Amino acid sequence: MTHRKAAEVYPFLETFIARKEEQIVEMEQLIERYEKKRQMEERSYQSMSGLRRMFAGKKPDHHLAVEYIHYVKRPMEQIRQLRLEVENARSILQSSKPTDLVTISDELAKEMI
Repeated sequence: MTHRKAAEVYPFLETFIARKEEQIVEMEQLIERYEKKRQMEERSYQSMSGLRRMFAGKKPDHHLAVEYIHYVKRPMEQIRQLRLEVENARSILQSSKPTDLVTISDELAKEMI
């Protein structure tokens, strides 16, 4: 954690918030695309005849679980973390005066440089 004057941080916070919100939207779109793809695969598999299903095979459940963790669970955790960072930045913007000393995270301080 680093302390800086709020007036130094204000100009940067707007772009920081916009960038983080853009990352959140991109991750949400990634999750939606994966879920749509998964639903289409499942519908396709279910619409096959029994004989075709025997030969086509289906991904094992543990593969599906690993895909879910990779494409849904981890991005959701990242989204949660990004939202916390955005809320922290917004609280600095709304609750501090330009002359106040504010505490900023190390990541925010790195991005300011």
